[in-house]
Amino acid sequence: MNTKPSSTLQFTSTTHSERPKPGQEQPQVDASTMVGAPRERALVLGGGGSTGNAWLIGVIAGLFDVGLDITTADLTIGTSAGSTAAAQLAGASPADLFAAILAAAPNQRTVPVGSGPGRVPISPAMDHLERIGKIIAASEDAADMRRRMGTAALDMDPASDGAWQTQWRAIVASRLPSQHWPQRTVLITAVDAQTGEPVVFDRNSGIELADAVAASCASGRPYRIGDSRYIDGGYRSNAENADLAAAYGRVLVLSPFGGRSLVPKEWGTHLTTQVDELRARGSRVETIFPESNSEHMFGANAMDLSLRPPAARAGHHQGRALAEHLSEFWH
Repeated sequence: MNTKPSSTLQFTSTTHSERPKPGQEQPQVDASTMVGAPRERALVLGGGGSTGNAWLIGVIAGLFDVGLDITTADLTIGTSAGSTAAAQLAGASPADLFAAILAAAPNQRTVPVGSGPGRVPISPAMDHLERIGKIIAASEDAADMRRRMGTAALDMDPASDGAWQTQWRAIVASRLPSQHWPQRTVLITAVDAQTGEPVVFDRNSGIELADAVAASCASGRPYRIGDSRYIDGGYRSNAENADLAAAYGRVLVLSPFGGRSLVPKEWGTHLTTQVDELRARGSRVETIFPESNSEHMFGANAMDLSLRPPAARAGHHQGRALAEHLSEFWH
């Protein structure tokens, strides 16, 4: 874990009615002007697939069990699986969400593609990571990568009947205890698939919470909102997007992927770079990563539903263990 300090970096906040057409520059808004409430504490919930979501809930529930409620943060930033967790916490207590993960019927592991005799198992997640790796290798920088990711996603766009879109939204909505944006400040990240521009949704964006989460979690096909289509918020600026916590005094980052990134460090989007920038500008920052004995549940295994309960338990154990230290930091 780490400790130190923030800035006034800028981010895009796009309302549904004001969203620019493809090719137009998106308005840049200073984070400090978006938040009229105190800018004391920011909670950053990173991406990490299904197991990452379970681990996030576990950590938060573990802290909650011993009296530290970090869901009261002045700002919560959710990316991909973290956006789901942020939205879930808007409608249920950490304890209830944790209990629901443990109570869910165990799902059997899907047999990996190509796992027949004499073949090396290749899971859908590994195949997805391989595609991403090729796009990154061909990209000049983060902006070029986002554009290429968007193009690749649009090439996978489902048939015009919208069946996949409807199904995906229903799946996402079913995971949310409440369909309403919380009154506290929650930012959900995504990327415009048509322009490659980063996007941040909040309760003033004119879209429903389930749509914002569905867009932030769209790691394959793009998710349509109105005339625009979006892909995973993890492509915006690493899987955490901690830079959006600029100007907050204390920033707590929960990263299921342990801050790891597939992109070159010189692109300046690694979590370590974001944390250094926050600290250089005055923020105190703490990061929580999965312990080494549970790392196998993330990355290539991030979509293995059978690993959700153990991932949640691992996070819960960490949360309880870290509560005393974090209490001094958070209060």
